[in-house]
Amino acid sequence: MIDWTPIVFVTFKAFVLCTGMFFAIKWHYDQGKKDQDKAKQNRAVLRASGKVVAVFMLLLLALGIVTFFVVRMAGLEMTFL
Repeated sequence: MIDWTPIVFVTFKAFVLCTGMFFAIKWHYDQGKKDQDKAKQNRAVLRASGKVVAVFMLLLLALGIVTFFVVRMAGLEMTFL
């Protein structure tokens, strides 16, 4: 049972973060529709959401690399079996 706990929590966390990002982007997109200059604001919202996703992915990659090296330096076992 304890082996499945991190998998369940990480999956749940990813689901919640993706859902929150979707609704945040949708809200900004809908706010952009209300204004007169739709095309310009739509591009701005899409550009901003792309930047947020890119920064999030880079931070996630950096966290994975840092974690890998810290675990390696600490001499912990990294097998998945």
